[in-house]
Amino acid sequence: MELNNEFLKFFLIYYLVINIVGFLSMGLDKFKAKHNHWRIPEKTLLLIPLFLGSVGSLIGMYTFRHKTKHAQFKYGIPAILVINVICIYFIVTKLILVS
Repeated sequence: MELNNEFLKFFLIYYLVINIVGFLSMGLDKFKAKHNHWRIPEKTLLLIPLFLGSVGSLIGMYTFRHKTKHAQFKYGIPAILVINVICIYFIVTKLILVS
């Protein structure tokens, strides 16, 4: 049970950090787009949600109104969010069953 608590703490911290990164990456890329600076590659903006950062990326996308007209972001990030929810469900239920 102690191992599960440690893993859960690590997982929650990771989840919080990766979603902050997703949110900020959308804001930073929007800022860079407006000021004609080097941009964050779209692959990177799509990889962050794959690593469980979809909530932050989606919120950032609509907060900063960035990439909302691109189909791969408009439909891709919500689809990744669904996959993230399924993954988190299995992680949490596995922890509960092992406890």
